[in-house]
Amino acid sequence: MTYMNHDEAYPAEYLADILKSVKTIAMVGASPDPTKFSYGVLRVLHETGYDMIPVNPKEAGSEIRGLKVCGSLADIDRPVDMVEVFRSSDALLEVAKEAVGIGAKVLWGQIGVRNDEAARLAEDAGMKVVMDRCPKIELFRPFWKPKLNQVI
Repeated sequence: MTYMNHDEAYPAEYLADILKSVKTIAMVGASPDPTKFSYGVLRVLHETGYDMIPVNPKEAGSEIRGLKVCGSLADIDRPVDMVEVFRSSDALLEVAKEAVGIGAKVLWGQIGVRNDEAARLAEDAGMKVVMDRCPKIELFRPFWKPKLNQVI
């Protein structure tokens, strides 16, 4: 079993590999409020071409940016590659358990979201884990654009 050292910077290749291999991203804690950071990240990732699934129990059944909101990861009707988490660090362990339950390949905690127990649980299940990082920021690091074949 390989565990990442989440106290050190993630290798650029590790993050780039995740961002170019995932297609479907469930965003736990997605907000319909355009002033919220999660909304902006959802917008950019969706516009970049990822299949985004907003997850928010308070908004279940409604839409964010035209995307149907699911109440939980278990409510999603298709395979999920990555679970991105806009929740508190304390909530990450429960989300990690749900992510393992749906067979996701990656657990990604947004900036400020870190829980070592959640990371270990996900890694024990074979998932890749990133914590305290923003995929939108990582996606737009200039040296990755050619590797990701993204049109910006």
